[in-house]
Amino acid sequence: MTIHTELDVLGVGNAIVDILCHVRENVIEHLGLEKNAMTLIDLKEADRLYPHMTSSIECSGGSCANTMAAIAALSGNAAYVGRVRNDQFGKVFSHDLISLGVEYSTPFAQEGAETGRCLIFVTPDSRRTMQTYLGSCIELSPEDLDPDQIMRAKITYIEGYTWDSTTAQKTSILAATIAKQAGKKVALTLSDHFLVKRHQDSYKSFIKNYCDIVFANENEARSLAGTDNTNSALETLQGMAEIVIVTFNEKGSIILTPTARIPISAEPVLNVIDSTGAGDFYAAGFLFGLAHKYSLQNCGDLASQCAASVIQHLGARPEENLLSLIA
Repeated sequence: MTIHTELDVLGVGNAIVDILCHVRENVIEHLGLEKNAMTLIDLKEADRLYPHMTSSIECSGGSCANTMAAIAALSGNAAYVGRVRNDQFGKVFSHDLISLGVEYSTPFAQEGAETGRCLIFVTPDSRRTMQTYLGSCIELSPEDLDPDQIMRAKITYIEGYTWDSTTAQKTSILAATIAKQAGKKVALTLSDHFLVKRHQDSYKSFIKNYCDIVFANENEARSLAGTDNTNSALETLQGMAEIVIVTFNEKGSIILTPTARIPISAEPVLNVIDSTGAGDFYAAGFLFGLAHKYSLQNCGDLASQCAASVIQHLGARPEENLLSLIA
């Protein structure tokens, strides 16, 4: 059945199943893991660790999927493109994302690597030790795109992590090309400052040719600008795209346009439980506001409120009613 609903945002990213479990401190040492780090692992290691994750929570994850879930929670029309295999974890990813109200119709891959997963061990001090098997997500291909779906979206939002795979990067660029040819907006989140260093020239070219909106944290902004000085980085980034947003954690954020700088205050938070997802939810609030024609100031304020909401509990899913933030 053909879907004709207009979309606020379509996200393209690395589809990962998050497997979250609370463990005692000695489990980390027993399993030989580096505490409070994200380590890339192969399938054999993922299979070794998974049986130790008793009473776990399994849900759709990945930076871009988190953003789409938050947009849906804000009552926005969100869709997602990401590759999973036709296996146990692929079905978990699909079912969970659709249950959150996100349009997800990327066909299950019938061959190739298994569905990607991130095994997250949470110790009593709330620290996360993450073991990530990328799996099928980096095999995202142009065949996974639906041009009609892209053309229904006001904004196509690209996850920078796709740049670490030649095939996924090519797919992201194709999605942006289709969006621009349809007269729609394209947004990019830089994702990681090491990633930016690896792909600096490619990023700059993509932003120049396709991007209307760019999201970066302070370190990513510096990496893209090729400087250790934040003020110099902001000068370089200003005008690089129609809108550039740079976040500074508890210090707030700044929205850059070619002719203005709009400072946004961070929303006060009494108790930070888990900072995972803060950037993803910030992007969700901003993109939702932009799709609904909010002023840039109001987009930034909603973004800060969304980021503050997710860091007050464990996990990158809304626990409070995000709709209340719109009011």
